[in-house]
Amino acid sequence: MEQKISLTVNGQQVERTVPARRLLIDFLRYDLGLTGTKEACSVGVCGACTVLVDGKTAASCIMLAAQASGRAITTVEGLAAEGERLHPVQQAFIDMGGFQCGICTPGQVMAAKGLLDTNPNPSDDQIREWMMGNLCRCTGYYKILGSVRKAAGR
Repeated sequence: MEQKISLTVNGQQVERTVPARRLLIDFLRYDLGLTGTKEACSVGVCGACTVLVDGKTAASCIMLAAQASGRAITTVEGLAAEGERLHPVQQAFIDMGGFQCGICTPGQVMAAKGLLDTNPNPSDDQIREWMMGNLCRCTGYYKILGSVRKAAGR
């Protein structure tokens, strides 16, 4: 069974017919070629697949593409316009060394963006609480915390 979907991805209108059980992460990666979003746990608990859906963080590995129809999706590729500078959150992660292997980085960046859109000046405790859903096995989280602090301008 297939379903026609229409959504906005990184500011571009997209219409496709997809299998009814197509996951959003698979739609983004395989149908649209947006491979920045990573799949790690496949059950929505690690945060690697985090995207923004209508400006709110969502686990794309447990959301059907059909559920995204009529909505605006932002992936890590959509943060910086083509040919422009990186988004301040992306640049902060580079400047502060908030990533190592890179598997969790897109999800971390998208979660940080979601936080700063909601609360532009979060405390360290608020950053820790918000980012708790994003697992990282490399950095020890201190550099991620520093990256979010820098992106918030402090």
